[in-house]
Amino acid sequence: MAVTIYDIADEAHVSIATVSRVFNEHPRVSEDTRRRVFRVAERMGYEPHTGAQSLARKGTNLVSAVVPVMTSFFFMEVLRGAQGGLDGSPYDLLVYPSRTFSGVDAQLGRALQRGRSDGLLLVSVRPTPDRVRRLQATSQAVVLVDDAHEAFDSITVDSRWGGRVAVEHLIERGHERVGLLLPVPGTTPGDERLAGYHDALAAAGREPDPDLVVSADWHHDLQGFTRFAGYRAMQVLLDRFADRPAQRPTAVFVAADIMAFGALRAAHEAGLRVPGDLDVVGFDDVDASAYLGLTTLHQPMVEMGQLATEKLRRRLDDPGAPPSHTVFAPRLVVRETTGGAATAPSA
Repeated sequence: MAVTIYDIADEAHVSIATVSRVFNEHPRVSEDTRRRVFRVAERMGYEPHTGAQSLARKGTNLVSAVVPVMTSFFFMEVLRGAQGGLDGSPYDLLVYPSRTFSGVDAQLGRALQRGRSDGLLLVSVRPTPDRVRRLQATSQAVVLVDDAHEAFDSITVDSRWGGRVAVEHLIERGHERVGLLLPVPGTTPGDERLAGYHDALAAAGREPDPDLVVSADWHHDLQGFTRFAGYRAMQVLLDRFADRPAQRPTAVFVAADIMAFGALRAAHEAGLRVPGDLDVVGFDDVDASAYLGLTTLHQPMVEMGQLATEKLRRRLDDPGAPPSHTVFAPRLVVRETTGGAATAPSA
């Protein structure tokens, strides 16, 4: 059933006359009331022609964020930073989460509808040619987070460098056979961390062994960034060497902390001591990693979100400025899973 101004008035706790005045730009409406009515209208999908024109002309004071898999630690931290970057500004954050990566395009379509917001954050969504065309056609300011394209402002982490650092750490600890657990092939972070793995092996004069690499091919909906994907990938890796234990990897680099949590469980169930029988390194440094003693590559997720909204606000102030690209270098944090000292998590 179509949304009417009666629905908008009821949801916004104002009269129908007030809703009408807002959509017709009547001066006898407070700015707070105007913004509240527009927010409700946008949330309910109500877009009258005059309202949409007014939103496009005056601005909505809203920033949209398209985010896959809201429950991911990574995305929650990025959004926390984005909200912090908007504190004290006239902008509110409107999040379009997708339950799966395959649903991202539908949410992107909603966020790009005329008048919904002034700017758009696209988090961990690969800029395919079709998406780039849609983004270039919008009047909204656009910032990419955790991926990049030359046409848009972006914030990324050097995942390839981080992958190399992780594997070099394990090689320096004396490991001859280092495994790798990846998400579904085709994700930008996963592909770059795989390249970093190969870089470290090449620098050490070692040939890659495909038996040491497992991708979560069975977990397409969330692209493999889950505990279960890491759990199952570790099981697959260990099963490959069940009849040749002397060739089993003694260390594993896992492409994301959330996957590493599952991988650690599988290792413990297999009777392996971590460390001792197996060293494990993750990537992200989410809060839970400190509690589990996971050695990992730290990427500044909160800072990435904050910088993204700062870039977006600058883009709104100066639409013609050339795109800016920020690349953070990840930092190795050594904890117990590679023999580091046990330390209390920071508050």
